Amino acid sequence: MEDIEDAGAQLVAVGTGGRRYARAFIADHDIDFPVLLDRDAAAAQAAEVVLRASSWQLLGASNPKGWLRATLAGERIGKPGPRWQQLGATFVIDPGDEVVYAHVDETAQGHAPLDEVLDAIGA
Repeated sequence: MEDIEDAGAQLVAVGTGGRRYARAFIADHDIDFPVLLDRDAAAAQAAEVVLRASSWQLLGASNPKGWLRATLAGERIGKPGPRWQQLGATFVIDPGDEVVYAHVDETAQGHAPLDEVLDAIGA
């Protein structure tokens, strides 16, 4: 978060759950940036974020070492939203509304590399 803000950008999350789920997520993770809701998948469809993970992937079976590290670090699976299998994506959008970077996760662990995101912000 600090690296992103230092680069002059603002982080915004878009979630798949309802307000109660978002409030719990914000409280559990001490989130201090905007969290928007996309219950009907309109934003996901517009951004072409349509991939879904299997239960096997989401439970960590495809990456047992990663699951163990996260569990030992105190991470837990919260209450799922209505589209709990929806994979994520990361976009960097410039002030003129142009998407300058897009990364759509192909797996539950396939998040955008931070260095790529920061490079896109700098560009």
